[in-house]
Amino acid sequence: MLSFDRKICTNFEAASSREWLETNGIGGFASGTISGANTRRYHGLLTAATRPPLGRITVLSKFEEVLEIDGSKFELSTNQFDGGVSPEGFRYNENFRMDPFPVWTFKVGNIAIEKRLFMVHGSNATVCRWKILDISEGVNSRIRLVLKPLLSFVDYHSLQHKNSAIGFTSEVSENIVSVTSTGSMPSLHIHHNGTEVEKTGDWYNNFSYAIEKERGFDFIEDLYQPFSIKFDLIAEPATLAATTDSNFDFNYDLLERAEIVRRISLISNVGNSDEFEKQLVLAADQFIVSRGSGETVIAGYPWFSDWGRDTMISLSGLTLSTGRPEIAKNILLEFSRHISEGMLPNRFPDADDEAEYNTVDATLWFFEAIRAYAAKTGDTKFVRESLYEKLADILAWHLHGTRYNIHVDTDGLLYAGSKDVQLTWMDAKIGDLVITPRTGKAVEIQALWYNALKIMAEFAAKFGDDKDAARYKAMADLCQLSFNAAFWNESEKCLFDLVENGDRDSSVRPNQIFAVSLPHSMLDAERSAKVLEKVETELLTPVGLRSLSAKDAKYCPIYEGSTFARDSAYHQGTVWAWLIGPFVDAYRKVHGDSAKTEEKVSQILAGFKLHLIDAGVGQISEIFDADPPFKPRGCFAQAWSVAEVLRVLNNK
Repeated sequence: MLSFDRKICTNFEAASSREWLETNGIGGFASGTISGANTRRYHGLLTAATRPPLGRITVLSKFEEVLEIDGSKFELSTNQFDGGVSPEGFRYNENFRMDPFPVWTFKVGNIAIEKRLFMVHGSNATVCRWKILDISEGVNSRIRLVLKPLLSFVDYHSLQHKNSAIGFTSEVSENIVSVTSTGSMPSLHIHHNGTEVEKTGDWYNNFSYAIEKERGFDFIEDLYQPFSIKFDLIAEPATLAATTDSNFDFNYDLLERAEIVRRISLISNVGNSDEFEKQLVLAADQFIVSRGSGETVIAGYPWFSDWGRDTMISLSGLTLSTGRPEIAKNILLEFSRHISEGMLPNRFPDADDEAEYNTVDATLWFFEAIRAYAAKTGDTKFVRESLYEKLADILAWHLHGTRYNIHVDTDGLLYAGSKDVQLTWMDAKIGDLVITPRTGKAVEIQALWYNALKIMAEFAAKFGDDKDAARYKAMADLCQLSFNAAFWNESEKCLFDLVENGDRDSSVRPNQIFAVSLPHSMLDAERSAKVLEKVETELLTPVGLRSLSAKDAKYCPIYEGSTFARDSAYHQGTVWAWLIGPFVDAYRKVHGDSAKTEEKVSQILAGFKLHLIDAGVGQISEIFDADPPFKPRGCFAQAWSVAEVLRVLNNK
């Protein structure tokens, strides 16, 4: 259980920099800060997935919460405006904890109030409860809670602004209030046990979102307040469910118990584990969502959808390391349905069902994800019957050429890209300006290509396809020979990052670690050790690997400012947490299986334990500044960050 005391909770800056997250398994989510102040456009109590896992809209932003004690009013909510903070409900906040979902304890005079919040798995519904924890002896008060919902009804990437063209209608029935907005938005239904509903119809204007302002985006929002609900807390706890599901069956006790049992079962799947690993198991679950009849992975919260690259890299840690191989199988099968011209989709856009295929490495990570699944489960029958022919077809497309000039060159290495398309994971581009141009033969693409060929040679041999096994092995041998000749940087004792038409990019980047870390490596022990040493010396931090050496003239130590400034730093030094996984793999390979090695690995991962209470509570961020104090940036919850830490913990 992660917990924060009054010292953090009553410090506005400290409480507002720590974010909580609830998800529903179909792409919807709720998020906010410990303080109660929304600091992002993405914060809200109900962001519903109307076309799971996408079509996400923020319906309910938050509640204004007012506690009435014998007629005196105490505002428990917190908002930030350009002119300051009002009200300052965070000052009453004695404690915040994840138990297993967000729980606040407010202290007003002699009265303690607990607020609990969770999402219903499989439903676009957020459930809340406020109850009295303690009243000092002799106090006989009339205690009421007044909730005023603030609605947004916008695409979750957008902000709402007061507009005469926007209309809302409210319908009040017994214990349910429904609100409908003009346009194609779904209705919001609020189930409650309140004693009184009063229609209002007010706009609350000029909420200020600090992180959006910092990121150079529109940061002012107006929210609609349609009604208020009053609850008698002396009589019973206030319970409420906000949902877009018209047939939602609201029973607070049953829903809470079911969600607690579900989360306990997730932890029990991993057997004996420490508190760090248990928390990561719960974090991992938040990224696994439904897509069609199968499942997929949300790359990161609050703004990413499901990406092929992120899904394949994350699959092992999110599913195999958490005792959920059936989900891994479903994800592999689901993505196999979207293979086109020998390529896996890069992403499924929010606004369109048409998948995008602008990636070279997602497809190659597909091979590694399948290998990991088969190694963990022994289920080669599934691979043979459902995936093997598709994998063979992928290799054929790469041999003969597919989209974006992806093709195998005469030297057996894989060429990819053109001047206007970024295909590797270092894909930052501003207009026509490519920040990290990597057209040609990128080092990690060759490592992944070789790994894929060796995997296919093993599958072919196992399935009795001896001719294909020999062919794949011959292709891998040529790849290995050419790679060592073209990519070894003798002066730096490491690998070049990119080779194209005789030019070699000597930038020291983390991409070379994959030539050591993947199950099938093209490097001998001596070169592997030298690559590891270079990466450890120049790129390793307590929270991942820098994307560029600090010795490089293009190095950007801080990820902040405008979109241009941030994209310029994205892969030019910025630390990526997920890269700690391949680094640990490489370290174990080079140094061997020993207690000393595992002691070092524990030290390498120690920074992530501290990070769990630093930004996204119980989560691992996408990126960090490249220089100390390594401030967390980007998404506060990133799938491959969590997955890779979990995977190397599980593989110890």
